[in-house]
Amino acid sequence: MRTTVVKDISAIPNFTNQLLYWANQFREVVLLDSNAFHQKYSTYDAVLAVDALTSLQTDYNNAFQDLQQYQSQTKDWLFGYLSYDLKNDIEELHSNNFDGLTFPDLFFFQPKKLFLIKGNQVEIQYLRMCDDEIESDFEDITSITPITHYPLPITINQRISKENYLLKVSKMLEHIQRGDIYEANFCMEFYAENAKIDPLEMYHKLNTISEAPFAVYFKNAAHYLLSASPERYLRKEGTRLISQPIKGTSKRSADPIADAQFKVDLAQNEKERSENIMIVDLVRNDLSHTATKGSVAVEELCEIYTFKQVHQMISTIVSEVENTTSPVEIIRTTFPMGSMTGAPKISALQIIETLEETKRGLYSGAVGYFTPEGDFDFNVVIRSILYNAKNEYLSFSVGSAITAQAIAEQEYEECLLKAKAMFEVLR
Repeated sequence: MRTTVVKDISAIPNFTNQLLYWANQFREVVLLDSNAFHQKYSTYDAVLAVDALTSLQTDYNNAFQDLQQYQSQTKDWLFGYLSYDLKNDIEELHSNNFDGLTFPDLFFFQPKKLFLIKGNQVEIQYLRMCDDEIESDFEDITSITPITHYPLPITINQRISKENYLLKVSKMLEHIQRGDIYEANFCMEFYAENAKIDPLEMYHKLNTISEAPFAVYFKNAAHYLLSASPERYLRKEGTRLISQPIKGTSKRSADPIADAQFKVDLAQNEKERSENIMIVDLVRNDLSHTATKGSVAVEELCEIYTFKQVHQMISTIVSEVENTTSPVEIIRTTFPMGSMTGAPKISALQIIETLEETKRGLYSGAVGYFTPEGDFDFNVVIRSILYNAKNEYLSFSVGSAITAQAIAEQEYEECLLKAKAMFEVLR
């Protein structure tokens, strides 16, 4: 049982930042921040959960079965992540590439302390065992003065050289020409060794320049995710599912006329539209595994959304499920998300593994939460920095969709565009 208290925060303009600085003292932290990017499907402006009462941490073996048992037994708020490599629990697949981060494949925790922010109010929910700390904690939060740290320089390395990238894309195109696949998301890693950073300061810098609608600060002991993701993977509201894949990216311009033209060009770009529509078809197929008959529908097709760093082409696909359908089963039958894999999905996953050189891990996985009622909301982990503070290894990856129309040089430039915010923060 949880004790709920509602507080007015209208006089505290930086409440979310102060809350996060206070939260960082705990071993487990998840902040999900919409950055006031209000969408049709949203419940809160920001959510923060800290301090595990119970947790589940495992590799991919029987991971979804373990998660289903954990979620059905607790029937409480659960926060955590699904790594990309959980694909190995769903199909006969493997992840043998280099892994400098060594995150667990799956991690969820049941928080003792929870903050739900909407407008000028914060709803505070504490488990009964610690509800006598609500007032003192709120006083501590509102009296915090954030301290700025100045990080040491970081040398960023590129796992796949430009020449090697172009060669690998040509091999991907050969698979497409042979009919093995017709689209696949190909990614490459940038990394730093012996990297000493302040993860919280780094997150604030990344969030400030991106202001993404699915931003995340995640901490599990020495493992950190600093995410400026613009993409939703999957949301469940009662019996309704919502997926919003991104395929199609354009740069921004400080010149309003040029910026508007970039949007028009993206909307009319046949290659980008075809990429997006292919993934829409894949998501429709994924949702059909649990959907009630005839309920899968495309609500938005190739709509253009504008963010601080880029314009994006986003589609919205919805479906209905029976109220008896397990929330974890819904995720299992749609994971990994179509926008980060390809089509046909299994073939794409196999080819991706052979051409990429880094184990994706949490990158292109998902972070989010389950509610006590079995609803959930998860992002796609892109535009993100991952950090292992214990071995001082820092990593971020970027990718693009390769189709028959792909030009390797242009795909490489798209990757660098997506990496721009991370480079800016780290340099």
